[in-house]
Order: sequence, then structure tokens, then C-alpha cells
Amino acid sequence: MFVVVVLLSLVLETFKSDIISTVEFNYSGELLATGDKGGRVVIFQREQESKNRPHSRGEYNVYSTFQSHEPEFDYLKSLEIEEKINKIRWLPQQNAAHSLLSTNDKTIKLWKISERDKRAEGYNLKDEDGRLRDPFRITSLRVPVLMPMDLMVEASPRRIFANAHTYHINSISVNSDHETYLSADDLRINLWHLEITDRSFNIVDIKPANMEELTEVITAAECHPHQCNVFVYSSSKGTIRLCDMRAAALCDRQSKFFEEPEDPSSRSFFSEIISSISDVKFSHSGRYMMTRDYLSVKVWDLNMENRPVETYQVHEYLRSKLCSLYENDCIFDKFECCWNGSDSAIMTGSYNNFFRMFDRNTRRDITLEASRENSKPRAVLKPRKVSTGGKRKKDEISVDSLDFNKKILHTAWHPKENVIAVAATNNLYIFQDKIN
Repeated sequence: MFVVVVLLSLVLETFKSDIISTVEFNYSGELLATGDKGGRVVIFQREQESKNRPHSRGEYNVYSTFQSHEPEFDYLKSLEIEEKINKIRWLPQQNAAHSLLSTNDKTIKLWKISERDKRAEGYNLKDEDGRLRDPFRITSLRVPVLMPMDLMVEASPRRIFANAHTYHINSISVNSDHETYLSADDLRINLWHLEITDRSFNIVDIKPANMEELTEVITAAECHPHQCNVFVYSSSKGTIRLCDMRAAALCDRQSKFFEEPEDPSSRSFFSEIISSISDVKFSHSGRYMMTRDYLSVKVWDLNMENRPVETYQVHEYLRSKLCSLYENDCIFDKFECCWNGSDSAIMTGSYNNFFRMFDRNTRRDITLEASRENSKPRAVLKPRKVSTGGKRKKDEISVDSLDFNKKILHTAWHPKENVIAVAATNNLYIFQDKIN
């Protein structure tokens, strides 16, 4: 399933503001949204299958681009607020238009993306060029008519949810009731109603009375895919708390607490840093959840709290390099992870533009490279291997020659098919299974 994938589409930019900071498929997989450090959202739409190539699956092309956030300045705290898009989450489609939530560090916005292919002509009070007519010169009434026009995709802000987070927002998650959503920062989690912008409910608050006593921060949060009262959040200590909103208004006591006991023999100066969880995702079934720490991906059964049921090493060969990774700050990189549509496989990123896939049924894994030099459109990607020993085979790359500036932090998997999106710094790669 993973040995062959085909390159579909490539976007290449060169500016720092174009570095992709989030990638997200919508519920049908027909649209793919990316956010970047410049505050822009780019939406790609899947082309329909053509009659000339009935067996080929459609490629993704740019559908809409809009500026979601602008840089701001908090004069009260003398703090610059970046325009960088931290997260994008789609809402289920209710009508012809699409809706998504996007957030930077402080402000969440609800956007409506709609198409327009007709325009009204024959106004009474306006000329065709848009100038207002003198009402005294209007002697007859006209009925405006709709005329066809070139397709225009409009993105308009429907709601702005602001001023609810003191710290930087790291997560937003749409609830399964499709009416509420969570937003999380370092110390608090808020519950919002999609129709109400001026207030939210604080459901988790781990801020101590004395900030010197702070021992951990919230790193990610997500709603359960089926139970609208259940959510999880992860911490920098490597723990995951599952909370039930029916138990209390403030979920300061978790229903379940997931933590893997640390092996004392492997403890080091970096243990606490690399155990911090950078992402948590429920499986589509709601039975499992997946967490990503610096070196590994773990799959947890919600009915077993004491240890994960599966652990996959992403780049264990970096354990001997932790000192240099600490010095260049790479050890603080926040890698994301994602499930495929059937929960049978998982994907996450690594360095050198490598990304890893793990088949949960066969326990096979593969390393692939998202590289413009090694990939041509419709070309088959070759598995890559990293050599840790002295002797290196022909196709292997030495661990000492890995490029740590090339990192894949953001990935997304189509909800129904084997189509994946991989953000490699400024580039977006879209791959799919080989078509026989």
C-alpha cells in the first residue's frame, strides 16, 4: 500500500512568509486548505475525472486564496501578534458554501467560501457602470435580471472570536455536534458556540496561583469524533487527559489519565523535552487516539490508560544526536501526525524532508522523501533508508548528512482515499497511490 505513491501537485515559493504552517482536508476530501506564516489561506480543489482519462483520479488545483490574518500589535503588553496561521479546521458542509475556522496566536475566524457565477443587471438606481442615477430622472421601473459571469470564489469572514486567550492558541477542534468547538492555549481550554463571538466557557484552567509553580503546559487538544461531551488534551510532560464535560463545568479533574511509565535506565537530561507531546488525534472510529512526541508515535486504546498499545519509532537514530539538536533548537520542533481514513495506517514527518508511514496491520513501515529534485509528476517514489553504522549501502543516507533545516511538521490524509498532503517548508506535495 505504501511502496508506491505518485506525485500529483507541487507548489513552490521562496519567501519566509510562504512557509506552510498547517494543512487540512475537508470532510469529503475534495478541498485541501493550507495556511502559512504570512497569514494567507490557500484552498485547493480536486478536479473532476475527465472523459479522456476515466481511470485517473483528479488533481488538486488552486481554488481560492485569501488573507485570513494580519499582523497586530498589543499595545497593553507591548507584544507583536504574528499573522501566522496556527491551525485550520473545516466545518461539515451544510449548503453550497464551505466553512472553515482559522486561527493565529490570538484570534479565531470563521470563513465562508462561496461561488458566484451570476450577477444582477438592470438596477433602477444605478447605471451599468455602477454610478448612482438621479432619482428625479427615473421615469420607469426595471426588473433586475441575473446574467451569467465567470466563476468567482469569494471568502468572507462570518464570525471573529477574539480576546479570549491570554497565551498563544495551539489547537482548535470542531465538536461532533457541529455547533461548538474547542480552542486551547498553553494554560487554558475554551468552549465556543459557533454563533456566539462575545463569550466562551473556560473548561480547563491549569494556571497556578503562582506562575513559578508552573510545571507543565497544554500542547494540543481535540474533541472526540462521536461523543460531543468528551475531549482530550496533552501536556509537555508527556501525559494525556481525557475529560467529560458532563462531569463538571470546569474539567479540572480528568476522567482518564494516560501516561507511559518512564524506563529509569534510559533517563537523560533530554528525557523531559523529548517526552513532550506535540500532537494528539482521535482515530475516526473513536476507539483509539494517537500521540506524537519527539522520537515516536504512540497509539492508545481509550480503555487502557497505563501504556500505549502500539509504539512506532519515527527517527530513533537521532537519540545520539540530541545534544546538537538541543543546541540548534530542533529538539523543540512540533511534529504533527494523522490517520488514514480506515485507521489502519498512520503518518508523521521527520527531517531531511522525510515522512514516515506505519501500517498497523502488518507492522510494516516506510520512509519516503518529499523532494523536488527526486520527484517528477507521476513518478514513483522510492523508499529511503538512514544508515546509522559505519558502512553505508548505496541507497542509504548517513545520519550525519541529514538536513535538519528541511523538516516536515505538517501532514494530512484524505478521509476516504490514499491521497496525502505533505508540507515541506515552502512546498506543498500531494501524493496518491500508484494507479495500476
